[in-house]
Amino acid sequence: MRPFALAVAAALLISGCATPRSALLPEIGSWDARTRVLGMLEDWEFSGRIAVKTADDGFNGKLRWAQNDDEFSATVSGPLSIGKVRIEGNERGFVIIDKAGVRSHLDEVELELRYRYGWTIPVESLRYWALGIPDPLAPAKTELNAAGQLASLTQRDWSVSISRYADGGGQLMPKMLTAENADTRVRLVIDHWIFFE
Repeated sequence: MRPFALAVAAALLISGCATPRSALLPEIGSWDARTRVLGMLEDWEFSGRIAVKTADDGFNGKLRWAQNDDEFSATVSGPLSIGKVRIEGNERGFVIIDKAGVRSHLDEVELELRYRYGWTIPVESLRYWALGIPDPLAPAKTELNAAGQLASLTQRDWSVSISRYADGGGQLMPKMLTAENADTRVRLVIDHWIFFE
C-alpha cells in the first residue's frame, strides 16, 4: 500500500475509534427499575419537534437536548422572529445564548424565557420528564399506564402527560409529551434518542 493511502486508512481507523457509539439501555422491568435506571443516565440526547402556545403567542419549531452528567445544552429553533436560542445549564445556574450569540447568565431561566420571548419551556425538569420519570428534586403526583410507564404527573406547577411511547435505545421511551401550566402549553414529539456508552 502506498504511504499516502496508508496514512488515509490510519486516519479513518483512528477517527472511527473516536466516534461515540450509541448504547442500548438495560432491561427495564418495573416502575422502580425505570426510575432508578433512567435517573442514573449521564450521557444522552434527543431531538424532536416542539410547539409552544401561550394566550398571546406561540410557535412551532425544533428542539435538541443533550445531557452530559449534570450539564445540559438545549437548542430551540423556531421561526425567523425567534431564530435559534440555546440554553445551557447545570446546578450552578443557566446561560441563554440568543440568535445574535449574546450570552446571558441567569438564575430563573423559565421566567427569563417568558420575559424575553413571551414563551417558556419547563427547562428545570424537562431532563427527567422527557425520560418518562419525575424530577427527583421536587414533589410529584404520578399516574402510570397499564404497562407501568408514566402516563401523567403534576410537578413544579406543571401538568405533564405522555400519550405515546416508542422505541429508543432498545426500550420504550416517551414519544409524545405535553406539559401545561397556568399560561403555557408545550407539546413535544421526540423523533430520535441517542444513549452513549
